[in-house]
Amino acid sequence: MITIKVPATSANVGPGFDSLGVALQLYLTLEIHEETATWIVDHDFSDTMPHDEKHFIVQTALSLSANIKPHHIIVTSDIPLARGLGSSSSALIAGLAMANILSDLNLSNDTLLLNATVLEGHPDNVAPALLGGGVAAYYDGSHVFHAPLKMPKNIDFVTFIPNYKLLTSAARSALPDSLSFHESVAASAISNTLVAALNANDFATVGKLIEQDHFHENARASLVPHLAIIRQIAHKLNIVGTYLSGAGPTVMTIVAKEQTDNLLSALLGAHLLGQVKILKQDLMGLTIMKEEN
Repeated sequence: MITIKVPATSANVGPGFDSLGVALQLYLTLEIHEETATWIVDHDFSDTMPHDEKHFIVQTALSLSANIKPHHIIVTSDIPLARGLGSSSSALIAGLAMANILSDLNLSNDTLLLNATVLEGHPDNVAPALLGGGVAAYYDGSHVFHAPLKMPKNIDFVTFIPNYKLLTSAARSALPDSLSFHESVAASAISNTLVAALNANDFATVGKLIEQDHFHENARASLVPHLAIIRQIAHKLNIVGTYLSGAGPTVMTIVAKEQTDNLLSALLGAHLLGQVKILKQDLMGLTIMKEEN
């Protein structure tokens, strides 16, 4: 049996639209079992999701290597679907990894990342899912430039996951067609300084800049009204560092560990319709384990 494990991700990280992301300790697990006559996909999702070669993971694998022999695979995941935690990216990475293994392609991480980015359209989720930790990445249409993004060590990611889904397509349609030159310069400067503050371990500056996005949060505000509510709750506790995870609707707050319990209690006391989780950074990214029969 071969086990492929891929973490969840939180993309954008405030002003890092389509370019910054961090891997988190929720996981999709793919077990590859025996060869079969046709693809058999056991999974813990809704039965509206295919159990055969039409499953997204199998289709992704076949897009990389069309002649893979069918197998019995088992997919489990604690990454909620359509919530802004990279569920589709984790499945995409799992599919590419399966193709790489079963077809003996021996593709490097950089090649896998390029293929994943072409399929996804941007690298902010797939890069940390593959590589682990925080990642800054840019796709120029032919190459993915990427570098590790240092995240503060003594933090938790206090995560609010609403009970409703928000499809990326709907969230994308809310975005403006353009930004003015002045606003573009400001947005770029904020994102650049955030990266520098992260690498300098300047947590106070990080928290403030994460809340100053110009690219997408304002445009999506009506789709995620709980973002403003959670930010207000955090500010009352002098906690600054709340942002919309990916396209939403999940809201993330980076919190110094000594403040985690206070924020957790306040969010639970607000009785918001959803789950509150304390997540930590995943540093491994894609992992593959082979067991001999």
